[in-house]
Amino acid sequence: MTPEQTQTAEKMKSVKAAWDKAPSGPKKDAALRHYQAAEKAHTANNEAETNKELNAASEKLS
Repeated sequence: MTPEQTQTAEKMKSVKAAWDKAPSGPKKDAALRHYQAAEKAHTANNEAETNKELNAASEKLS
């Protein structure tokens, strides 16, 4: 794993933990959609898209 991939994997864990703690509602639902898109991009080894979706998920949760 490259340093970028390791950093992205850590970011995914962080966003998932924040999502798990978030109260139910439309923001959590929107964040889940972005997180799922990030997972899909991560599987496709698209680091840029993964980070974009993780940032969007984090924004929805804040």
